[in-house]
Amino acid sequence: MDKPQHQRILLVDDDPQIRSLLRDYLQQFGFECRTEADATGLRTAWADGTYDLVILDLMLPGEDGLSLCQWLRGQSRVPVLMLTARGEAVDRVVGLEMGADDYVVKPFEPRELVARMRSVLRRSEPAGLPTAPSADADLVGAEILRFAHWQLNRTTRELIGEDGVLVPLSNAEFRLLWVFIERPRRVLSRDLLLDTARGRAAEAFDRSIDLLVSRLRQKLGDDPKEPKLIRTIRGEGYLFDCKVAP
Repeated sequence: MDKPQHQRILLVDDDPQIRSLLRDYLQQFGFECRTEADATGLRTAWADGTYDLVILDLMLPGEDGLSLCQWLRGQSRVPVLMLTARGEAVDRVVGLEMGADDYVVKPFEPRELVARMRSVLRRSEPAGLPTAPSADADLVGAEILRFAHWQLNRTTRELIGEDGVLVPLSNAEFRLLWVFIERPRRVLSRDLLLDTARGRAAEAFDRSIDLLVSRLRQKLGDDPKEPKLIRTIRGEGYLFDCKVAP
């Protein structure tokens, strides 16, 4: 039996059998799991306590999982893992656009779900930030980093614009930006970005990094047609074309 994790999980799914089976299964791995059936239950549970991870079914009665994921992103940086009965790439892409950190397609093996949960939880830990061997030590240790007309607060994981407006980042967006900040003005391959920003424990689909880059560009106000900060290097990857200073 794996070492207990003692982490709190909120599972939202309208299928009572799935809720019961997954709650019992996750408890075997030391996870404390609360289950709810719909949006009302999620909001009640959210008001009652804090959670390390939310597992959210895409197809819920009434308010669906995508809407709830977007709502959660407005409340917190808590990692969100989506469950979907549809395997089309468009569903996964939309889920990630709403701020989800990963997805699992039904039907799935419970052990696969645990592996993906652990991967998402590892990536969400501040201590687990990737560190480039050649990164400037002053940058790695700084709490506030400055580039272009932005500041990045490493502790709160917020972008701060010239006007003082705070722009929250999802875990995946923050990690991707951190990879770029550590390696400014270097061409980074998609494989390297996948390894450092999302991890390989969960199989990535082809567009995952391109989607994350698109989301990050949007938050940075970087024109996708003529990006200035995150440039696409055709056939090679991406380049963060900006000077970074503490």
